[in-house]
Amino acid sequence: MDTPVAQRIREMILDGGLSAGTRLAEATLAEQLGVSRTPVRNALPALAAEGLLDPAGKRGWAVRSFSLEDSLRGTELRCVLEGYAARMIAARGAESVLMTELRDCLDEGERIFAKGHLVKEDELTYARMNNRFHAAIVHGAGDPLLVELLARVHAVPFVAPGVVAFNRLPMEEVFPILMTGQHQHHAIVDAIEARQPEVAEAVMRGHSAPARRSLGLKRPAP
Repeated sequence: MDTPVAQRIREMILDGGLSAGTRLAEATLAEQLGVSRTPVRNALPALAAEGLLDPAGKRGWAVRSFSLEDSLRGTELRCVLEGYAARMIAARGAESVLMTELRDCLDEGERIFAKGHLVKEDELTYARMNNRFHAAIVHGAGDPLLVELLARVHAVPFVAPGVVAFNRLPMEEVFPILMTGQHQHHAIVDAIEARQPEVAEAVMRGHSAPARRSLGLKRPAP
C-alpha cells in the first residue's frame, strides 16, 4: 500500500530533486523527510516495483533513468489495455460485486471533489481510490494475460494508476484535470452497466489524457 513517505520520495524523483543514478541512503532520506529509517526502508522496494528505482549494491537502491517519452507511451498503452478490459466486461455484463466496487470508488471520488478544491491530504486518498477503480476493471475482465501485460506496463515510471503527484502543477490546475478523470470514471461505469462495449473502451482509452496532465507529463513541442 502507498504511504506518505513513498509519495514524498516519488515527488522528489518526479520534480528532479532526486536525479537519475542517485544512490538512496536510508539515513539521509529519513533526515530529509523528518521520519525514522523504517518507513523509508519500507517505501523503497515499493518504489522499485513501480520502476522508479534500480538495485544498487547490497540491498541498496538508485534512482532509475527513464525518459518522458517512456512514461507517455506507457500511459497510452495502459489505457489501451484497460480499454480492452472495459470492453470485455461491458460485452458480457458485469457482476454485481464489480459494479458495487466501481460505484463505491465513484462515491469516494465525489467526496474528494465535493469541497470544490483539493488539498495536499487528498493526494493519497485519490491515488488509492484511482488504483482501486482501475484494478477492479482489470481483474473484472478475468484475463490473466491482461493482468500480466499491465504489470509490465506499470513498471514504467509514473504509469501505474495509483501514482499521483500534486507537486508538478498548481493545485487549482490539478482540480479540473482530476475532475475530468472523475467524469470519465462515471462514463465508463455507465457504459459497462448499459452493456455498451464500444463506448466503455473508447472512454477508457481517452482516459490517458487527464492521467498525463495531472502528473505534468506533456510531449515537447515539435
